[in-house]
Amino acid sequence: MAILGLSAGFHDAGATLISNTGEILFAGHAERYSGVKNDANLNQQLIDDTLSYGKPNNIAWYENHWLKRTRQLYSGEWRKAIDLSTLPSKLVQPFFKQRGLMPPKKMPLQSHSHHLCHAAAGFQTSNFETAKVIVVDAIGEWNTITVWDAYYEPREFATNPETRGKGRAQYRKLWSRSYPHSIGLYYSAVTKYVGLKPMEDEYILMGMAAYGKSYLSAYEENLKLVNDDKDITFKDNLHAGIDELHFAGTGLNEYDVAAGAQKVTEQLLRNLFEKHCTRQDNVVFMGGVALNCVANSMLSGLCRNLWIMPNPGDCGSSLGAAALQYGRKLKWRGPYLGHDIGGEYPVDAVIGELMSNKIVGVASGRAEFGPRALGTRSLLADPRGEDIKDRVNEIKRRQKFRPFAPMVLEEHAEDIFNMHGDTNPYMQGVYTVKQPELYPAICHADNTARVQTVGKNDHPGVRELLEKWYFLTGCPLLLNTSLNIKGEPMVNIRADADRFEKRYGVTVCS
Repeated sequence: MAILGLSAGFHDAGATLISNTGEILFAGHAERYSGVKNDANLNQQLIDDTLSYGKPNNIAWYENHWLKRTRQLYSGEWRKAIDLSTLPSKLVQPFFKQRGLMPPKKMPLQSHSHHLCHAAAGFQTSNFETAKVIVVDAIGEWNTITVWDAYYEPREFATNPETRGKGRAQYRKLWSRSYPHSIGLYYSAVTKYVGLKPMEDEYILMGMAAYGKSYLSAYEENLKLVNDDKDITFKDNLHAGIDELHFAGTGLNEYDVAAGAQKVTEQLLRNLFEKHCTRQDNVVFMGGVALNCVANSMLSGLCRNLWIMPNPGDCGSSLGAAALQYGRKLKWRGPYLGHDIGGEYPVDAVIGELMSNKIVGVASGRAEFGPRALGTRSLLADPRGEDIKDRVNEIKRRQKFRPFAPMVLEEHAEDIFNMHGDTNPYMQGVYTVKQPELYPAICHADNTARVQTVGKNDHPGVRELLEKWYFLTGCPLLLNTSLNIKGEPMVNIRADADRFEKRYGVTVCS
């Protein structure tokens, strides 16, 4: 029997199945099955794929929906608050009926706090026995920021190899900030202000920031930091966005606004970490704001060790809800937890296409759980050509200012990037490129790159690909970006890859 964790109803719905021994059997995104980016709704294909790995005996939901409704009433979203069709049991029941399984009303369905699910998804997949957990997102039920003391009870289990990992996870809330004061809502409001889609295009805003000048003073009218307490208080409720005239007459263009937003966000996060953590603490950072890899690079220097589960947003909270129900440390073996296309990783076929055409797609094995392509649903390219970045941008149909990430053999990363001894297997930080002229396709405007290091214990197929590529070319890295048709989520099944091939004329190897 197993535990089914679900998240849905806001954005980026997901499902996770955990065994009764702590194995993560499956974890996937609803969007990959429906074709709707950041789809808030569960669908039958996702549930069917999840349940093909086991039958659950209970269900864990990622938020306290009744408490959330009180906040919706407060914020004027009364239609959502009184809509009982969005009760978790009513959202889930049709998918079980379709499969002829026991309906959720007869199966235990337990709701957990939104921020606690974020915390559990991070702490219970980490290798820490004790940690400070910091959760920063747009909004949970009411909380927008929480800080937790996390540990396993009894604590003496951690010192005994035979009992290590068998204790019960415990969480003690140390501090919180509530709606409407939210770093995540602030960043989304600026995303909307510059003409991008909030709750979806924040990563584009982060890329734009490198092209602007960060005039922090232009943001002080919206933002007030409370003296010595380093509290976080916004003068305006940014849930409704930023007034169109806010930056009128300041002389700031959209790139300057992006740069300012990024700097403000980094400063707020620095304040948060410095207030609640020491440089001796293990820290788990979760919530949608933990996808800001530029900020993450700064934060990693403020603690002993930093862990960010590769899917720190709401979809990842499906894993967090199941983790809370399980109660102990999970057996984290990596992010390749989604749909399985099958087959061995096509190393030789990929090498052949790279040698002849410089660009190739890969859709092989299990999909990544999280928003970053890490080699199994990737568009890969030789990073050395002057024209490669433009060619990939043409295929992706995206803004030319946006950066591309490299994946690199771990032992060569320090030769190419200022890694400071870090490993970065999930693309969660940015590092300066030492010789940007050698790898123009993966350098951003500020000569940084969002690096994916691939070690000997990471995905064996991706590792073998890079080893062979290095042996043949002397180049230990490849450009790596997500394999998706513009406006759609990442490729999930082979039929998606076939559509990509037909539309863009790029071979996708499986």
